[in-house]
Amino acid sequence: MSEQKQAQQRVVIVGAGMAGVQTAVALREQGFTGPVTLVGAEPHQPYDRPPLSKAVLLGKAEDSAFDVDFEALSIELRLGVEVTGLRADAHEVDTEAGPVPYDTLVVATGAEPVTLPGTEGVPGVHLLRTLDDAARLKPVLERRHDIVVVGAGWIGAEFATAAREAGCSVTVVEAADRPLAGALPADVAAPMAQWYEECGAALLTRARVAHVEPGRVVLADGRELPADAVVVGIGARPATGWLAGSGIALDAGGSVTADERLRTSLPDVYAVGDCASFPSARYGERLLVHHWDNALQGPRTVAADIIGETPQVYDPVPYFWSEQFGRFVQYAGHHTGAAELVRRGDPAGPSWSVLWLRDGLLVALLAVGRPRDLAQGRKLIESGAPLARERAADPSVPLKAAVR
Repeated sequence: MSEQKQAQQRVVIVGAGMAGVQTAVALREQGFTGPVTLVGAEPHQPYDRPPLSKAVLLGKAEDSAFDVDFEALSIELRLGVEVTGLRADAHEVDTEAGPVPYDTLVVATGAEPVTLPGTEGVPGVHLLRTLDDAARLKPVLERRHDIVVVGAGWIGAEFATAAREAGCSVTVVEAADRPLAGALPADVAAPMAQWYEECGAALLTRARVAHVEPGRVVLADGRELPADAVVVGIGARPATGWLAGSGIALDAGGSVTADERLRTSLPDVYAVGDCASFPSARYGERLLVHHWDNALQGPRTVAADIIGETPQVYDPVPYFWSEQFGRFVQYAGHHTGAAELVRRGDPAGPSWSVLWLRDGLLVALLAVGRPRDLAQGRKLIESGAPLARERAADPSVPLKAAVR
């Protein structure tokens, strides 16, 4: 794209989280000279979300604002502005402050937490997704209250860890028979239940919430749990409600169905981050990745495509991490469809890994306290190297030395 054409092309990015900010930064880093506008629903300076369940929640940091000089990069910020709709024919997005015209639009509105039915408006019920959510929860932890966490997923485990560190009494309620039931197979996730007890948190599995009242949670089996506060962590869904009626293609779960270059079904509209799924040739299916690394990597593909460089295919090895109960947990790849599972180390111990193989190739890896396994394994997934099963199962053998 010529510099003259760039100067006339208005790029509007809806969503000021990691994916939106990184798209704006990537455009400038790759030489885009046209106007870039970043529209965010929250009034705060754009910030990173992972510290919310850790340093910010525990008062170890005031906020987690991105270290980006938007003014120096000539990126216009419109914060505290809710986007309500998209009119593709007019090349405009509708906001509470009036329409915003665009030549190229990037949808980066992320995901929003799923609420527990029947708890809307009940005092003491919290979500943990935004800076304001963390601000409301900080005094709860400071007062060392009795806390019930609904959901033993990633966010539930991280919050329970922080609450125990703050000295709170914590009970985690999970409808499934194990933690991380929606993310990991039973034989992999089951040993993690012990982590809760070691941390001093009570984990109740196969426990469904009947209703929540101020001061208590009532389970379906009649048990009552004291609860000065209830924190709900039962998943997230793409924040795409504002796209209703726009003509943009969404799947049954509400995510934007982007193509391999993160283009949507509408001309001049891209989608990146938690709100968009993309086709993976590596795994032979469409992926929806609700993790930080996806929001960091995808914007580079979008920026290159907007500028008109040689098209890039977006097909990363998904990656994420979680700090919980004194352990550093990392995951790379996508294990659905893998035929073989290989363990490295004792899952009852402090450090171990699990490998998923398909036709002898490493396709996914979970590492607990073994960052070297993760680093080497991620490269092996990317390269498609076959592994010798016996050597891969020996935790004393570096993974890169297990290649056949």
